[in-house]
Amino acid sequence: MTAERSDPTALALRLLARREYGRLELRDRLLRAGCDAGDVALALDALVAAGYQDDARYAEMLVRTRVRQGHGPLRLRQDLRRAGVEASADPEVDWLVQAQTVYQKRFGDTMPVDAKDYARRVRFLAGRGFTGETIRRVLTASREGDFSAD
Repeated sequence: MTAERSDPTALALRLLARREYGRLELRDRLLRAGCDAGDVALALDALVAAGYQDDARYAEMLVRTRVRQGHGPLRLRQDLRRAGVEASADPEVDWLVQAQTVYQKRFGDTMPVDAKDYARRVRFLAGRGFTGETIRRVLTASREGDFSAD
Protein backbone atom coordinates (compact mmCIF):
# COMPACT_ATOMS: atom_id res chain seq x y z
CA MET A 1 0.00 0.00 0.00
CA THR A 2 1.42 3.39 -0.99
CA ALA A 3 1.76 6.24 1.46
CA GLU A 4 -0.75 8.33 -0.51
CA ARG A 5 -3.28 5.55 -0.44
CA SER A 6 -3.12 5.39 3.33
CA ASP A 7 -3.31 9.20 3.60
CA PRO A 8 -6.88 10.26 2.79
CA THR A 9 -6.00 13.96 2.91
CA ALA A 10 -3.39 13.67 0.16
CA LEU A 11 -5.68 11.55 -2.00
CA ALA A 12 -8.62 13.92 -1.45
CA LEU A 13 -6.49 16.94 -2.38
CA ARG A 14 -5.40 15.18 -5.56
CA LEU A 15 -9.04 14.48 -6.45
CA LEU A 16 -10.16 18.03 -5.60
CA ALA A 17 -7.39 19.48 -7.78
CA ARG A 18 -9.20 18.04 -10.82
CA ARG A 19 -12.79 19.05 -10.04
CA GLU A 20 -15.26 19.81 -7.25
CA TYR A 21 -16.66 16.92 -5.22
CA GLY A 22 -19.50 16.76 -2.77
CA ARG A 23 -18.58 15.49 0.69
CA LEU A 24 -20.55 12.26 0.20
CA GLU A 25 -18.98 11.50 -3.17
CA LEU A 26 -15.49 12.30 -1.90
CA ARG A 27 -16.00 10.11 1.17
CA ASP A 28 -17.13 7.20 -1.00
CA ARG A 29 -14.13 7.54 -3.31
CA LEU A 30 -11.70 7.61 -0.39
CA LEU A 31 -13.30 4.56 1.20
CA ARG A 32 -13.17 2.66 -2.10
CA ALA A 33 -9.48 3.56 -2.33
CA GLY A 34 -8.91 1.65 0.91
CA CYS A 35 -8.65 4.50 3.41
CA ASP A 36 -9.78 3.99 7.00
CA ALA A 37 -13.28 5.37 7.72
CA GLY A 38 -12.15 7.29 10.82
CA ASP A 39 -9.23 8.87 8.98
CA VAL A 40 -11.53 9.79 6.09
CA ALA A 41 -13.95 11.60 8.42
CA LEU A 42 -11.11 13.56 10.01
CA ALA A 43 -9.59 14.40 6.63
CA LEU A 44 -12.93 15.61 5.25
CA ASP A 45 -13.52 17.81 8.29
CA ALA A 46 -10.06 19.34 7.83
CA LEU A 47 -10.65 19.93 4.11
CA VAL A 48 -13.97 21.65 4.81
CA ALA A 49 -12.38 23.82 7.52
CA ALA A 50 -9.59 24.81 5.12
CA GLY A 51 -12.11 25.64 2.38
CA TYR A 52 -10.90 22.99 -0.06
CA GLN A 53 -14.19 21.11 -0.06
CA ASP A 54 -17.52 22.92 0.01
CA ASP A 55 -20.90 21.31 -0.68
CA ALA A 56 -22.47 24.66 -1.62
CA ARG A 57 -19.77 25.28 -4.23
CA TYR A 58 -20.21 21.74 -5.51
CA ALA A 59 -23.99 22.24 -5.78
CA GLU A 60 -23.50 25.46 -7.78
CA MET A 61 -21.14 23.66 -10.15
CA LEU A 62 -23.55 20.75 -10.57
CA VAL A 63 -26.49 23.08 -11.27
CA ARG A 64 -24.52 25.03 -13.89
CA THR A 65 -23.37 21.84 -15.56
CA ARG A 66 -26.81 20.22 -15.67
CA VAL A 67 -28.48 23.36 -17.01
CA ARG A 68 -25.79 23.66 -19.70
CA GLN A 69 -26.43 20.00 -20.60
CA GLY A 70 -30.13 20.75 -21.11
CA HIS A 71 -31.60 19.01 -18.07
CA GLY A 72 -34.80 20.08 -16.37
CA PRO A 73 -35.70 20.85 -12.76
CA LEU A 74 -36.77 17.32 -11.81
CA ARG A 75 -33.50 15.82 -13.02
CA LEU A 76 -31.57 18.60 -11.32
CA ARG A 77 -33.22 17.94 -7.94
CA GLN A 78 -32.63 14.21 -8.35
CA ASP A 79 -28.93 14.71 -9.10
CA LEU A 80 -28.50 17.03 -6.12
CA ARG A 81 -30.29 14.59 -3.82
CA ARG A 82 -28.15 11.71 -5.11
CA ALA A 83 -25.02 13.77 -4.45
CA GLY A 84 -26.19 14.44 -0.90
CA VAL A 85 -26.19 18.22 -1.24
CA GLU A 86 -28.84 20.91 -1.09
CA ALA A 87 -28.96 23.71 -3.62
CA SER A 88 -28.81 27.04 -1.82
CA ALA A 89 -31.05 28.75 -4.40
CA ASP A 90 -33.00 27.80 -7.48
CA PRO A 91 -31.15 28.72 -10.64
CA GLU A 92 -32.58 31.60 -12.62
CA VAL A 93 -33.68 29.41 -15.52
CA ASP A 94 -36.78 29.71 -17.64
CA TRP A 95 -37.57 26.00 -17.76
CA LEU A 96 -39.99 26.40 -20.69
CA VAL A 97 -37.30 28.03 -22.81
CA GLN A 98 -34.81 25.38 -21.68
CA ALA A 99 -37.21 22.59 -22.70
CA GLN A 100 -37.96 24.26 -26.03
CA THR A 101 -34.26 24.61 -26.78
CA VAL A 102 -33.57 20.95 -25.96
CA TYR A 103 -36.62 19.87 -27.99
CA GLN A 104 -35.60 21.94 -31.03
CA LYS A 105 -32.04 20.66 -30.88
CA ARG A 106 -33.25 17.06 -30.87
CA PHE A 107 -36.25 17.21 -33.20
CA GLY A 108 -35.84 20.45 -35.13
CA ASP A 109 -39.01 21.83 -36.72
CA THR A 110 -40.47 18.43 -37.52
CA MET A 111 -43.93 17.53 -36.31
CA PRO A 112 -44.74 14.22 -34.63
CA VAL A 113 -45.92 11.90 -37.41
CA ASP A 114 -48.13 9.72 -35.21
CA ALA A 115 -49.00 8.90 -31.62
CA LYS A 116 -45.90 6.71 -31.24
CA ASP A 117 -43.62 9.56 -32.32
CA TYR A 118 -45.47 11.98 -30.02
CA ALA A 119 -44.99 9.58 -27.09
CA ARG A 120 -41.29 9.26 -27.94
CA ARG A 121 -40.91 13.03 -27.75
CA VAL A 122 -42.74 13.14 -24.42
CA ARG A 123 -40.44 10.42 -23.03
CA PHE A 124 -37.40 12.31 -24.27
CA LEU A 125 -38.36 15.50 -22.42
CA ALA A 126 -39.48 13.56 -19.32
CA GLY A 127 -36.15 11.74 -19.29
CA ARG A 128 -34.40 15.11 -19.33
CA GLY A 129 -36.29 16.01 -16.16
CA PHE A 130 -38.98 18.43 -17.31
CA THR A 131 -42.39 18.59 -15.66
CA GLY A 132 -45.55 17.37 -17.35
CA GLU A 133 -46.89 20.90 -17.71
CA THR A 134 -43.70 22.10 -19.40
CA ILE A 135 -43.71 19.11 -21.75
CA ARG A 136 -47.33 19.75 -22.67
CA ARG A 137 -46.59 23.41 -23.42
CA VAL A 138 -43.55 22.58 -25.55
CA LEU A 139 -45.42 20.01 -27.61
CA THR A 140 -48.41 22.32 -28.02
CA ALA A 141 -46.10 25.08 -29.22
CA SER A 142 -44.39 22.66 -31.62
CA ARG A 143 -47.75 21.75 -33.16
CA GLU A 144 -48.58 25.41 -33.60
CA GLY A 145 -45.06 26.15 -34.84
CA ASP A 146 -44.67 28.86 -32.20
CA PHE A 147 -41.77 28.66 -29.78
CA SER A 148 -42.11 32.15 -28.36
CA ALA A 149 -42.46 32.32 -24.57
CA ASP A 150 -46.06 32.58 -23.34
